[in-house]
Amino acid sequence: MTVVTRVARTRAELAAARATLPTTVALVPTMGALHEGHRALLRRARDVADSTVVSIFVNPLQFAPTEDLDRYPRTFDADLAMCAAEGVDLVFAPDRAQMYLREPLVRIAAGPIGDRFEGASRRGHFDGVLTVVAKLFALVRPDVAVFGQKDAQQLALVRRMVSDLDLPVRIEAVPIIRDDGGLALSSRNAYLSAPQRQAALALSRALRAAEHAQAGGASPADIVEAARAVLAGVEGVTPDYVDLVDPESFESLADTVDADRPAEAVLVLAARVGSTRLIDNTVMTLQPSATPTVAST
Repeated sequence: MTVVTRVARTRAELAAARATLPTTVALVPTMGALHEGHRALLRRARDVADSTVVSIFVNPLQFAPTEDLDRYPRTFDADLAMCAAEGVDLVFAPDRAQMYLREPLVRIAAGPIGDRFEGASRRGHFDGVLTVVAKLFALVRPDVAVFGQKDAQQLALVRRMVSDLDLPVRIEAVPIIRDDGGLALSSRNAYLSAPQRQAALALSRALRAAEHAQAGGASPADIVEAARAVLAGVEGVTPDYVDLVDPESFESLADTVDADRPAEAVLVLAARVGSTRLIDNTVMTLQPSATPTVAST
């Protein structure tokens, strides 16, 4: 039997459908172009709540004028088929006029975390992300929201927004899903040619090099350098940033001492492959520096 997922395209349709959903509701916010990474989010949502709502909205507020808003892949029929296959109860797919009844004068500011790394490369990006996520929380009223670890800085900012603004939503994170070669799944992977996809595997190799350095007790600076060295040697890959950061503040840990360093860290990187900008990361546990042994005389 084919399962049909209900679709709401207006706020009124969403409100009517939301009123019929049982008990706890999980929201999976997306921009569509769903892939196996999204499927993992849908399955986690189904595990942690009684009903699942997926939003599909390509949010113009998080794109700069020079970015790929018009080019961003839109595959609604395939997205809806995946949602139906995964037992999603409701898809909220508004157009811009429904999401933004008028041009928003009041927006969520991401603060200093939003100015680092992705925020430095994409000014205003995280303000747009947080604004639309806050609106989705208000419209859908979920008990739980599910995000992917792949967008680690976004995840950190959503968690901070929920905490700072006392929003009644629990945030669930799902580990990165990779293809057989190790490339993190992303809707933007569709832009890559076959040779570019091969070159893009350098990102996951760089993360593995960093993990190997970390396992060997390397300092944060040396962990970062291990990843940078891999990216530097690949033709067609232009690194943007590579750093080891605090998973909450996204402050660099490269020059910190043990006493100032959290146990958990995230190695984050971004690079252009051709004209496509890709991001990736890995979570790691830092080891304290070895204490020098003083020889007895």
